[in-house]
Amino acid sequence: MAENLIDAAKSMVPLIQSSLARIDSERQLPSELASAMAKKHLFGLYVPKELGGPETDPITAFRVVEEIAQADGSVGWCVFNGTAVSSAVARLSPRAAKELFGDPPLVLGSGSARAGGTAKLTEGGYLVTGRWNFLSGIDHSIALFLACRVIDDNGPVMNDDGAPITRTVVVPVAAGEVLNTWTTLGMRGTASNDAEFVEVFVPADHTYTRGDPAHYDGPLYTPPESAIVLGWTLSAANTLGMARGAMNTFVDLATDSGSTDSAILLQDRRHIKVVVGECEAMIDSARRYVLDTVESMWEAQVKQKSELAERSMRARLAITHAIRQSIEVVDKLFNAAGTNAIHHSVGLERFFRDLHVHGQHISGLPLNFEFGGSVLLGVPPPTSLYT
Repeated sequence: MAENLIDAAKSMVPLIQSSLARIDSERQLPSELASAMAKKHLFGLYVPKELGGPETDPITAFRVVEEIAQADGSVGWCVFNGTAVSSAVARLSPRAAKELFGDPPLVLGSGSARAGGTAKLTEGGYLVTGRWNFLSGIDHSIALFLACRVIDDNGPVMNDDGAPITRTVVVPVAAGEVLNTWTTLGMRGTASNDAEFVEVFVPADHTYTRGDPAHYDGPLYTPPESAIVLGWTLSAANTLGMARGAMNTFVDLATDSGSTDSAILLQDRRHIKVVVGECEAMIDSARRYVLDTVESMWEAQVKQKSELAERSMRARLAITHAIRQSIEVVDKLFNAAGTNAIHHSVGLERFFRDLHVHGQHISGLPLNFEFGGSVLLGVPPPTSLYT
């Protein structure tokens, strides 16, 4: 299955490359591309086998995303995000999953961990109202996994400790209104639009609380606390794939072009050789760091070792480091290319835009270094939506 998934990813590259202009202009994946990828389960690499998914390990999933991201970051993002979000289908019963995604199910989902609305208690379930943003891949999703604040007729419902209760509801996209809000510097093809729902009834068994036990055996789903880092592994894969794509693009340019001021090929200039060597070292070292720490975390996850939390923290550091390094790589290459870099036809500016937008995702923010540093120093880590 692992090699089949990687081969499936490689087989999509020609169609992705031929669709680049449409991905940008239409601000979503062309329907024929999304359909072809969905049939190969590329948007749900962590979906349980019992639901027809690949249930692949994170290292294989990393390589799948990396292959696709070398062609386009928006498509790689949709694979990363779709996989990370839809893996939560494991928290739903098989019956609920089939009610939402068909029988046999084709699990295509997006969602938001930000509580953008409310779930009001009612007989048999909840009435969901609110607006959620950054719903990547909503154009090819069947249902959305949306965090809600639970309320009743008296207002917010609280836990025993006095904290507001939040719950994730899984709602068909068709039950609400998709709002076309995604006009951005980069990652334009992710269709990360908003969606709004008004008093949509959601049965209780189409909901779950983060941390609920899975309905399926397998280390991808137990313990649930590792789900965030397993998902973010693919965030690093997307940025490292784009950094590799930028490097390939730059090497092609350097062996074929000079610059505005000189016809001497870029490859024959000493400072260009330094930049290429430095960027190669940055990509390779960041990639190896991620793979080593994620492999270590995965071993602890599979064997239920007590070191899992510590290894997860180290993987989280490696993921953020890889994302920041990938952005530095594209900056160095963009500057070294001179005025060549600004032309859409060269392709480097696309990686530049997409990497800078991806870097704004929480997986790439300095908060993750603070989290790791706090753990290493033995002090309370900062609170975060994703801890």
